[in-house]
Amino acid sequence: MIPYGRQDITQADIDAVEAVLRSDFLTQGPTVPRFEQAVAEYCSAQYGVAVNSATSALHIACQALGLGPGDWLWTSPNTFVASANCGLHCGANVDFVDIDSRSYNMSVEQLTAKLEIAEREGRLPKVVVPVHFAGQPCDMPAIARLAKHYGFKIIEDASHAIGANCRSEPVGRCDHSDITVFSFHPVKIITTGEGGIAMTNDAILAERLRRLRTHGITRDPNHMTEPPDGPWYYEQVELGENYRMTDLAAALGASQLDRIDAYIARRHEIAEGYDDALADLPVTTPWRDPKDHSALHLYPILINDSAGKSRREVFEAMRAAGIGVNVHYIPVHIHPVYRKLGFTHDQFPVAEDYYQRAISLPLFPGIDASSQNTVIETLGRATDSKL
Repeated sequence: MIPYGRQDITQADIDAVEAVLRSDFLTQGPTVPRFEQAVAEYCSAQYGVAVNSATSALHIACQALGLGPGDWLWTSPNTFVASANCGLHCGANVDFVDIDSRSYNMSVEQLTAKLEIAEREGRLPKVVVPVHFAGQPCDMPAIARLAKHYGFKIIEDASHAIGANCRSEPVGRCDHSDITVFSFHPVKIITTGEGGIAMTNDAILAERLRRLRTHGITRDPNHMTEPPDGPWYYEQVELGENYRMTDLAAALGASQLDRIDAYIARRHEIAEGYDDALADLPVTTPWRDPKDHSALHLYPILINDSAGKSRREVFEAMRAAGIGVNVHYIPVHIHPVYRKLGFTHDQFPVAEDYYQRAISLPLFPGIDASSQNTVIETLGRATDSKL
């Protein structure tokens, strides 16, 4: 089976993890802060707060921004459920903004129209979570202008997009957001096994993010309600979680970070190969904004009506041939949890149309030319209505 994504583990990665295994600290040691600093320097951000998953990073990002009951979080329906669940975990209301038909990201036009209505109705969002789907950055300058006008906070869900550039600047620099979140799941651009990080340029937010990932506990006397009664003293000053990243994971991530630019360059080579080879097939290949540089986490194609085959028929033919295609994503609002909240089919038609036709082809640095050719040839046969 050729998977849609796969991690690349080198001897350098193994050596880095082994060094931690032989050290005094498997967790809460020096490796996590070094990894945080390395990611911050790579993105030109001030602070990075590493956690055990991007889901955890989204949760504490919402908490740090004060999201709670009675507030609204808006995000894209074309994403993994974590982008919306973080709002529910804070007791907030969640809503969605339909996507752009080219980028598959949150539509600025739809966001603008929805904000105008929400302002009249008195239910503006406190937090908006644009999702850089497949590694393609959202139009963050435009979204940031809306945030300034309407007064909402921005969390960039860049789980797919470490290494991407938005208008020539690194995603994660937080030029247009309060917090940016990256994922280090094995199929992402780089991996820590499981893991995530929240980037910010706000020292107060960074401090709160660190506290929230460790039960809401502080050892800083400046944040305590009572004077310490000894060097062992700490206080839980708010309700937090145990979302810490281990030093083992951080060591793997730091080693992988050394190769991130090569990984993304290779992803672009593969994507360009698909672009050329699929041009004459009855599929729509993913658009990439020339003003940005995608991290190319995914290569989602759309099965056109002219294929003469349904998306399911193409998907099953590819799987039967040993090609591990996937679908990203089932729109969040049609999952049972969200239907119970009142969401229905057809509320976000662009996202639903995308979902009905989308298939993600294998895209990872280790795929060789022969395997990619197999994917292309199999897709050609699967979409040929005469076969």
